[in-house]
Formats: sequence, C-alpha cells, structure tokens
Amino acid sequence: MASDMADPSSLPYSANSCLPHLPPRGASVALSLFYTVLLVFSALGNILALCLACQKDKKINSTGVYLVHLAVSDLLFSLALPGKITYYVLDFSWPFGDGLCRLTAFIMYLNTYGGVYLMTCVSVDRYLAVVCTHQSQRLRSTGRAKLTCVAVWVLALLQNVPLLLTPMAKPMAGKLTCMEYVSVEPILGLPVMVLAACAISFCMPVVIILFCYVKIALKLCSTARENPLASGKGHPRRACLLTLVVLVAVVLCFSPYHLNVMQFMVREMLGPPSCAEQRAFTLALQVTVSFMNVNCGIDPIIYFFASTRYRKWLLGILKLRASSSSSFSSSSPGRTSSETQTGGSQKRG
Repeated sequence: MASDMADPSSLPYSANSCLPHLPPRGASVALSLFYTVLLVFSALGNILALCLACQKDKKINSTGVYLVHLAVSDLLFSLALPGKITYYVLDFSWPFGDGLCRLTAFIMYLNTYGGVYLMTCVSVDRYLAVVCTHQSQRLRSTGRAKLTCVAVWVLALLQNVPLLLTPMAKPMAGKLTCMEYVSVEPILGLPVMVLAACAISFCMPVVIILFCYVKIALKLCSTARENPLASGKGHPRRACLLTLVVLVAVVLCFSPYHLNVMQFMVREMLGPPSCAEQRAFTLALQVTVSFMNVNCGIDPIIYFFASTRYRKWLLGILKLRASSSSSFSSSSPGRTSSETQTGGSQKRG
C-alpha cells in the first residue's frame, strides 16, 4: 500500500490531471511563525490552568474536571507542535519519518475532537446547573464528570486510531510531506467516511452547544421577568456567558475546516474535481487547519470565564502592571520638576 501511494501513477485522477502542488515559501514562513506563537501561548496558558486547578486547597467541581481534561488535551497537542514547526521551517519537508508523522496526526486530531467533546460537556454542565437546578446536584457530581471524561477520551481515541494505521508521509516535489491531503486521498470510500465523521464530531456538538446556550438565555429572560433586580448578576449570567464563549470558540475555530472539507467531499462524490478545485482545496486546508488549531490558544479564555481563581490571578497581574506603570509615570514628572527647581536654585545662587 505504501509503495502504491508513493507512485503518482497509482492515484486515480488527481496526479494525472493535476500534479501535487505545495504552497509557496512565504506560506511556510508564515505558518512556522504562527505555530511558534501558538506553542508559547498555549503552553503558558494551559500550564497555568493546571497549576491553579491542582492546588491542594482547591475543591474541584464538575466544570473544573472538564477544564482540567481540556488543558491536558491542549498540552498534549503542544507536544506535537515542535514537529509541525520544523516541517514548515524546512519548507514542507518532514525529516522524522512516517511513524512520527502518523503520531503527530493522531495527537492533533485527538486534541481537536477531544476538545470539541469536552467543550460540549462544559456547555451541558452549565445547562444542568442553570436550567435543571433540581437535578443538577445528582447529575453534576465530580464522579460523573470524571466518568464522562473517560468516555470522551475513549470515543476520541477510537475515532483517531485509524490515523496510526494509515501512511501519512508521502514523497512530493522532491520532499517528504506529512499530513497533506494526497496522503489519504487514495483511501476507498473516503468522502463517505469524512462526511460521517464531520456529522458526529462537529455538527452534533455545535447543535448541542447552541441548544444549551438558547435554553440558558431563555432561563435568564424568565428570571429577569420574575425578579428584575437579580437578572443582571449571579450564576445564571456567568453560565450564559461561558456557554456563549464556548459556542463562539467552536464556530470560529472549527467551522472553516469542516465546511471546507465537507463541500470538497460532496464535490468528489459528484465527480472528479478539476485541477483548480483541487489546488484551491489544498491551499484552503492549510488556512483552515491553522484556524482549527487556534482552539488550544483560545481555551485559556474559556478558563477565564469559568474559573474564579484563574480570573482573579490574571486580573491581579494586569492590575499590578497597570499600577506599576502609572506609579512610574506619575513619579517621572515629579522627578523632573524637582530637578528643574534644583537647577533653577543653583543658577540663582
């Protein structure tokens, strides 16, 4: 199978009608810089979240359990980023062999869909806390949250194990590429499998998160009518805001990739795409995958809205910096005026 994939003539139509095309050098430079910044931001934000969550004096609730697993997922993804950065620095040339390429793809998509499922769990958890208040204590126990996380990891692992069994590195234009579309294109029945995976792993979570947000918002409206003084503050409003942040993060990060993939899979089912369509799709993949990977940098924003301790720590740092800068600026004019007065008195003397 590997030898067939390495032979361009074995591809059914794409290699014969349109030679494999790599993005220009500028794209590799931009992507290497992008993933370097993402690595730093994601590692710092998620390490901080784990440190705050694992303090001995902090009692973790069900939301905290999901956020800890989300941080672990993002840190796992950060371990794969140095390989991707190297790949782009070398201008789409993978130096580590097919085995590590498969492992990188596995980690990346494990983080992607594990993260989507965990963010869905956060939204459902907030829904139960606000809308189903009478049953929330029983349904939102820490033990149930841990079991749910185990189920999420098992589902994500089962979905992505085939990536470890599929050759992901492919020679192209004198280079060994990794995780490019040409590596998986020859798989029989690929469009149907991809569309089914998108429906389960993207469309269903988005519908669930949207449902939770609408129900929480309606609960807020109902509370506002019954008690206007309590409508603008408290737990329900924070839950609504958190669910909205999760919804925006999922839509902004994951929609471009999945919509791009789904439209191309439908196009392939209708007939062989043209050379221009194939090139447009592969170039769009580079951009939309980057958007999708931003989710590991956005997750610390979710921690900000979900965790009081994380929020207080970050606001404390910002206030400390603001006060130090303001004190410095206020002391500078005083120092200047005193120096001017001293200089003037010396001249008069």
